[in-house]
Amino acid sequence: MLIKEANKIIISLSQPDKMPGYAYGLPAWECKTGQKLAKVAGSVCSGCYAMKGNYTRFPAIKRSQYKRLKATRSVLWVRAMTAKINSRAVSKHKVFRWHDAGDVQDLRHLAKIFEVCRRTPNIKHWMPTREAWVKKYLGRAPSNLVVRFSGTMIDQPAINSWPNTSTVVTNGARTCKAPENAGKCGTCRSCWNPKIKNISYGKH
Repeated sequence: MLIKEANKIIISLSQPDKMPGYAYGLPAWECKTGQKLAKVAGSVCSGCYAMKGNYTRFPAIKRSQYKRLKATRSVLWVRAMTAKINSRAVSKHKVFRWHDAGDVQDLRHLAKIFEVCRRTPNIKHWMPTREAWVKKYLGRAPSNLVVRFSGTMIDQPAINSWPNTSTVVTNGARTCKAPENAGKCGTCRSCWNPKIKNISYGKH
């Protein structure tokens, strides 16, 4: 598939300032679990960064996210995402993040993500999620994808039953070093590393 054809199907990729490479962002308003947690004080989704700031200041961002969400239902989406991620401009970064905003929607969506990862074996993929049902399907995940279950409450201990997790902390136990690096990942790729069980992010 030509890249110009792939772009029409997937709409666009996002390129978070903090991270190396590209991501695929969906509307946080459509998170299945996140939209419930957003109403819970003390949860990691309360005051969600993807539901304020530039995400609402610039309406075009939200429109693009909803177009991407619709695009995931296309029968051509897997082929298009594969072509885009394997393109020189994207693949040169060697890493890809699923959902800098939003989350996996259902099993069909998850299966498509797994397939894209299989078709892009030279890329390390990382997908944080708050959808607990995903755990049942981790055995089907390709080896180049790290799925991290994101703890639901601030300062909540990591869930030991998941192979990879992430937490948000205020007690000084942060392991993410981005704040010491002008808010950027720099050379760190811990989030993509399956050997690192938990990543702790400082509350922001």
